[in-house]
Amino acid sequence: MKVILLKDVKNVGKANEVVEVSDGYARNFLFRQKLAVQLTEKSKDVLSQQREEEALVQQEVKEKAIELKEKIKQLTLEFKLKTGDQGRVFGSISTKQISDELLKKHDIKVDKRKIKSDALGELGMFNIDIEVHKEVTATLKVHIKEQE
Repeated sequence: MKVILLKDVKNVGKANEVVEVSDGYARNFLFRQKLAVQLTEKSKDVLSQQREEEALVQQEVKEKAIELKEKIKQLTLEFKLKTGDQGRVFGSISTKQISDELLKKHDIKVDKRKIKSDALGELGMFNIDIEVHKEVTATLKVHIKEQE
């Protein structure tokens, strides 16, 4: 029997997929748990409409991510680190600090796991990649100076 899954079902498929399952499994488990509906002409139409709406939502999210990328591209974050003799640096700048600084100074919320960088432990200017969307990556400039 062909069914449309309403939710992800382990070892069967993901939500909004059309899958072939046994009649008994569909009737006794999937339908009763409201995990699937039978594939009919009406349900096909509903599924295609849902996919179109989802595509529009994804396009809108991607456009917002591109706008955010342009905004981040203009920014330069400055950090100060203590240094010792011969310019040796004590400590480093973490992705958490970069994320917090973006939120505090520029009101841009970025998950620290989306920042593609190790801890920065040197003085200078660095370009950091930030994944704002699965298809859009922004580049942020980070300037680390010596603390006076």
